[in-house]
Amino acid sequence: MNNSPILLWFRRDLRLADHEALMAACATGRPVIPVFIHDDQVAALGAAPKMRLGLAAALFAKSLADVGSQLTLRKGPALEVLRALVAETGAGAVYWSRLYDPASKARDTDVKAALKADGLEAQSFAGHLLFEPWTVETKTGGFYKVYTPMWKMVRGRDLPAALPAPARIPVPDVWPASDDLESWQMAAAMRRGAAGLASYCTVGEAAARDRLRAFIDDRVRNYVVNRDLPGVDGTSRLSENLTYGEISPRVCWHAGWQALQSGQADAEVFLKELVWREFAYHLAHHTPRIVSDNWKPDWDAFPWNTDETEDVTAWKQGRTGIRFVDAAMREMYVTGTMHNRGRMIVASYLTKHLLTHWKVGMDWFADCLIDWDPCSNAMGWQWSAGSGPDATPYFRVFNPVTQLDKFDKDRAYVERWIAEGKKAPSPTALSYFDMIPQAWGMSAQDSYPDPIVPADIGRTRALAAYSTRGF
Repeated sequence: MNNSPILLWFRRDLRLADHEALMAACATGRPVIPVFIHDDQVAALGAAPKMRLGLAAALFAKSLADVGSQLTLRKGPALEVLRALVAETGAGAVYWSRLYDPASKARDTDVKAALKADGLEAQSFAGHLLFEPWTVETKTGGFYKVYTPMWKMVRGRDLPAALPAPARIPVPDVWPASDDLESWQMAAAMRRGAAGLASYCTVGEAAARDRLRAFIDDRVRNYVVNRDLPGVDGTSRLSENLTYGEISPRVCWHAGWQALQSGQADAEVFLKELVWREFAYHLAHHTPRIVSDNWKPDWDAFPWNTDETEDVTAWKQGRTGIRFVDAAMREMYVTGTMHNRGRMIVASYLTKHLLTHWKVGMDWFADCLIDWDPCSNAMGWQWSAGSGPDATPYFRVFNPVTQLDKFDKDRAYVERWIAEGKKAPSPTALSYFDMIPQAWGMSAQDSYPDPIVPADIGRTRALAAYSTRGF
């Protein structure tokens, strides 16, 4: 068994550098067979994230080929696929990088137990987070329910240096058969929007590292101010690459820390954003309900709308008549991403002005975002709705009109994404109408709609609903 192959099961860790499972497998000297499985969790992905995962897998396969290895693609339940590959290759071990959302943990726990029962070595490794969730504790030994104390606790922690890519990946004498990625049709649900969305994707390990380098070199110095301006390219945009593990959070942390130590004070806020992502996974590990239910049970009795009303449809289609909301929703539909300030505004408008359940919005984001993340998105939505940990006060209702005046004074963001009523709309604003379903019946020649719920009326209605329910 000492020379039996190791199946290296890749999921959201599609990179060669700073990959503990890959380095451990290579260190054994045994043949390593990289595997990617289209299982039930992949099948359940929304249109945009599934397409983006397909792009990631395709480029990662090329990266492996460039170093003399290859990616074996198989479709089916994970355990069944792994057992079949063990039988075909004589593999004696399966390695993978840990994931922490409830569905992945349940799957991986079952897979590990079954493989060990089969007499195989089954090992999981760190790599998707900076800190394993169970290693971050309060002074009394519990988990953190508020972000700021967690940030203060981990800020000074020493992190090991990022691992290099292995110099060599040992290969088997014979490779197992592989599916054709094209046959999986990962972009099928995107329909006519696939090509447009793909043009906004920044795919792969090399591109992710270039993106990090450009951010640190050019934009981190003004990050504190510019990160709130949706009309300015002021953020790292690394959430897309972190989602698929094309870059590790440890690489990002060390780059940010080095910038901070060299005098770039704004880099600390970038580091805080990395820990905000950690906080989401920390909570998902300790309180799995956060991804599917109100984190604060008191909110179970709140009479949120859960139906596909005309207002909800207008919100999804970016035609609420509230320019900040509509611009952000259209940006997401075209690019698969949304500026963070926009995410807060559209979530507040849906849950407070429209009194609609945060899960309605979270599910729409899960269909449209190329950086969709099960833990970060759930926590973000609950933070905005008021039902989650460390939430913005439930009674705080963002005014999307004054927010636009504050963060998009020159209307650069609105001009970029809203075409109606303009003599010469921007190409990006027009591209929205090329990507949306024709059944929506929208056109750039339409009149821009009046607000479905004006900002002041929505705020008053939300506060009345909270008061009536005793909040």
